[in-house]
Amino acid sequence: MDGGASYNPRTVEEVFRDFKGRRAAMIKALTTDVEEFYKQCDPEKENLCLYGYPSEQWEVNLPAEEVPPELPEPALGINFARDGMQEKDWLSLVAVHSDAWLLAVAFYFGARFGFDKADRKRLFNMINDLPTIFEVVTGATKKQTKEKSSVSNHSSNKSKSNSKVRIHPFSCLAVPLNVNLCKF
Repeated sequence: MDGGASYNPRTVEEVFRDFKGRRAAMIKALTTDVEEFYKQCDPEKENLCLYGYPSEQWEVNLPAEEVPPELPEPALGINFARDGMQEKDWLSLVAVHSDAWLLAVAFYFGARFGFDKADRKRLFNMINDLPTIFEVVTGATKKQTKEKSSVSNHSSNKSKSNSKVRIHPFSCLAVPLNVNLCKF
């Protein structure tokens, strides 16, 4: 599966489209295609990475051999922790690292093509309006929607100056205490 044909987005909209495609691919790997993803992450293999491509295709593969790589690399060795953790904890951990990689790739393009402060802020806000992969994989988006609606119902009785409530996508980032983050 080679969804990684060379593509260089140059505008905020193109970088965001790239981000959404890669994100959709990784969500698919960690949810819909989870059985196939699990099989491909054999701990007996070398250091593997989960790649998401703008074409919404995903791939588990070795990291790029070129140094430095053309793009930032995703978390290395996702396969090693697979059998040492509960599956949902392992998937959550891969999801967190996938979120970090997606942000790195998006802002790499922003730096490479000279996005100014306004463009970077606009890109961040576009990205921030989407749930993180971690939130999707763990179901935290459903919890946040319920919390937001109860917060907005409660705050509607207060002054309108407090009505803008934004929950940062990483504000509810929690890794269970039994997860060893040093296994990668």
